Amino acid sequence: MTAERRARQLLALGAAAGLAVAATALVGARAPHAGLPEGAIATVNGELVRADDYARALAALAADRRDPPGEDDRRRVLDRLVDEELLVQRALELGLARRDRLVRAELAGAAIGLLGTTADAPEPTRAELEAFYDAHRDDFTEPGRIRVEQVFVGPASVEDEARAGGRAAAAARRLRAGDALAGVRRDLGDEEVAPLPDALLPPAKLREYLGETATRAALALAPGGVSDPVRSGAGFHVLRVVEREAARVPPFDEIVDAVRAQRRRRGDEEALRTALDSLRRRADVRVAERLP
Repeated sequence: MTAERRARQLLALGAAAGLAVAATALVGARAPHAGLPEGAIATVNGELVRADDYARALAALAADRRDPPGEDDRRRVLDRLVDEELLVQRALELGLARRDRLVRAELAGAAIGLLGTTADAPEPTRAELEAFYDAHRDDFTEPGRIRVEQVFVGPASVEDEARAGGRAAAAARRLRAGDALAGVRRDLGDEEVAPLPDALLPPAKLREYLGETATRAALALAPGGVSDPVRSGAGFHVLRVVEREAARVPPFDEIVDAVRAQRRRRGDEEALRTALDSLRRRADVRVAERLP
């Protein structure tokens, strides 16, 4: 690991920790040595090495050892924190917070975690959750499910394309005429690499078996409907819909935890948007009149 890469990582970690406590005052016992600010175990170029950070690092070391840390161990823990602060300061001097995309992303993510949260908000009442559920039913709608059968025809070669397409068209005609699926598969179909389960599937799961184009064709069919041959990268699909289940919104009591989580996510998004709007109002933002 290069020195600059290590500096980037330490900057990101240090920045995230700094943002998380930016809105609160330093807490902790008075410094153990005269001349240090309250809550500090050391200072580095005027920046505090916090006593509670030292305590956490020391506790982590003690958890990995049978004997309690000695004086040398305590000194090494403090030295590591001082070195870390020196590296963070050097990384800031080098401008990594602005020119390194990884560090910028870490800083932005830490700021989102600080600004866009409703973690301190009181727990919503049942009535508030029910009101949110009623107002945002689309968020909780479960997609409909569909049971599909298919006859699959795979071209043996490029030259076999027309012949395979003809077999698939014949399979579609026979299914529409009411022939049994098993017989049509035996006479005209090929083995499927991933056979469709004989079960109701949501569209996302059906797409895993058929691909996007064939899934769209299946979803456009009514129960009992048979598709024209649909060409995919694997071959031709002739699809018949056996059964469909409409989309539904589960009753509130079945998904109360999901409603609570979605309400919290919405609240966090609104809190972040409000914070960003406030930052924009206070900032001097200038943009180009014409974008390239």
